[in-house]
Amino acid sequence: MASCVGSTCTRCRQAGKKLFLKGSRCRTTKCAIEKKLPAPGQHGKRSAMRRVSEYGKQLAEKQHLKWMYGMREGAFKRFFRTSSHCKGATGDNLLSFLERRLDNVVYRLKMATSRSQARQMVVHGHVTVNSNRVNSPSFFVSENDVIGFTQSTLDMKDFVKNVIDKRMNIGVRVPEWLELKKKDHEGVILRLPGRQDMTDEVEDHLIVELYSK
Repeated sequence: MASCVGSTCTRCRQAGKKLFLKGSRCRTTKCAIEKKLPAPGQHGKRSAMRRVSEYGKQLAEKQHLKWMYGMREGAFKRFFRTSSHCKGATGDNLLSFLERRLDNVVYRLKMATSRSQARQMVVHGHVTVNSNRVNSPSFFVSENDVIGFTQSTLDMKDFVKNVIDKRMNIGVRVPEWLELKKKDHEGVILRLPGRQDMTDEVEDHLIVELYSK
């Protein structure tokens, strides 16, 4: 196996920036971007020197955002369509909707170290919203929702101590639109996320231009 550890790191190399697909590894010197590894493939080094068309930039940015949130093309298009029908800027709406996905919220609250891990936790029935079990990763959270774990998950004391507590204590800042309550092993949606809450490098205007053609 290559040092990039599978296709997730390969995608970061292809994007040329961190997509945070490998959880805590992305914040260490083992990260492919930190190592400044070239894009994958025989001509990886040359690809960085090629001139990319405007359409190519738009397509690449859409792919990067899809990979970051772990979404399929059809679902991503539906998100964009919904975003374009809401008030405000389409790009801002799109990012807000993506952030409101339950799997992303679980990740942002440090209940999981990556979105893929958060998605597994939701699908396997470990996560609750307002004390109700929700197993759909694409579930939209709303203001004042409380995100937590099922009682059966919390009853696994060793798992809580050695896994959940360790995740919640990593040195990563929780976004201002969320509140993490470590002792209760839950989080609260203080408000809906806005464009100003995005810390990831996203050129959403390129995606809007792509789908507007």
